[in-house]
Amino acid sequence: MMQSPDPSVFLRALFDRAIEVADPMRSLMAHLPARPSGRVIVVGAGKASARMAEAVGSAWGPCEGLVITRYGHERPLQGIEVVSASHPVPDAAGEAATGRMLDLLAGLTEDDFVLALISGGASALLVAPVPGVTLADKQAVNAALLASGAPISAMNTVRKHLSRVKGGQLAATAYPARMLALMISDVPGDDPAVIGSGPTVGEPSSSAAAGVILERWGIQVPDSVRRALAGATDVVPPGDPRLSRVQNRVVAAPAQSLAAAAEQARAVGYRVRILGDALEGEARDVARTMAAEALMLQRSVGPEPLVLLSGGELTVTRRGNGVGGPNAEFALALAVALGGSPGIHAIACDTDGVDGAAEVAGAVIGPDTLARSRGLGLDPWAALERNDAHGFFAALGSQVVTGPTLTNVNDFRAILIMGN
Repeated sequence: MMQSPDPSVFLRALFDRAIEVADPMRSLMAHLPARPSGRVIVVGAGKASARMAEAVGSAWGPCEGLVITRYGHERPLQGIEVVSASHPVPDAAGEAATGRMLDLLAGLTEDDFVLALISGGASALLVAPVPGVTLADKQAVNAALLASGAPISAMNTVRKHLSRVKGGQLAATAYPARMLALMISDVPGDDPAVIGSGPTVGEPSSSAAAGVILERWGIQVPDSVRRALAGATDVVPPGDPRLSRVQNRVVAAPAQSLAAAAEQARAVGYRVRILGDALEGEARDVARTMAAEALMLQRSVGPEPLVLLSGGELTVTRRGNGVGGPNAEFALALAVALGGSPGIHAIACDTDGVDGAAEVAGAVIGPDTLARSRGLGLDPWAALERNDAHGFFAALGSQVVTGPTLTNVNDFRAILIMGN
């Protein structure tokens, strides 16, 4: 029988493979048509947008355009301007660049062609508040949304109704030009209307629905935001003629990355079970559920180890003042729930290399995680309660640090179950 690889090395290799297949230089090329004749404008936003534009440039040559990406995620491009801005809370750089992007698209004709490159992170990087709402107001709303534990679909509904660019408004600005929007999905279900808050996709919800979300999740917002949501907003409804010349296409998604990781695990003789690519929920709650499942499955694991793979987007309701993120918090809660059970190892990382509030992708755990932490005087339960998973794993030396991966297909989790 093939010798089993080191568990932590094996799990990291699965994560690296998941990122590799989502790289825009690979994933976008299969969906990129030949360069259209006439004027071509490339616009984009998201943590992968500069890499996506780089892929376009390698196929089409220098192009006119502007993309907005997160600080540190820039790429060298010819023709297409790259602007860096803040994520997950927007800043003035993003607001100024978004205004310039809207100006670039205004006044186009039906003979023009727009290529829109949208990936996770676009919701914060495309910043154009509705009248009466300031950048500071939007920053406060974003921070409150991120701390609320609300799912991404709910957060993006609120963002759309406070924006002049989301919810189909980017595409409406470019009308009557033809537009192809290529997207890398970081959302459960891969709905184009949710990716980056759907700047090229119609939005059926009302501003009242956004207000209901604020109430449901107890999100405190400035009075200016409540006034803006009290009336009709300018999101573009599905079927609007201004969307008639837009084609939206998802070019990379979590399911593809999980499938590639599964193939790699099977290549070394391991069994694989994919739990789903669209899991949502509170990170610590999902961790407890998966720990119980892993312990149950371990009773029947034979000589072939079993790998549980899952993706999606977990959330964290902020209770303490620590430094954490959904993946690190999942890993910490999983370690606590497993209680040092032998033979179970796991990795939980964000595929963009940034998990929550730190420039860290996530963490790995093993049967010795709790024992090693006690040897260092760390209290995993206390770290979990103050949302300080990154601090805990940094002290333990168990963080996964990749730097910007230049793609984003959301959470990646792998639990390796070996027989006792």
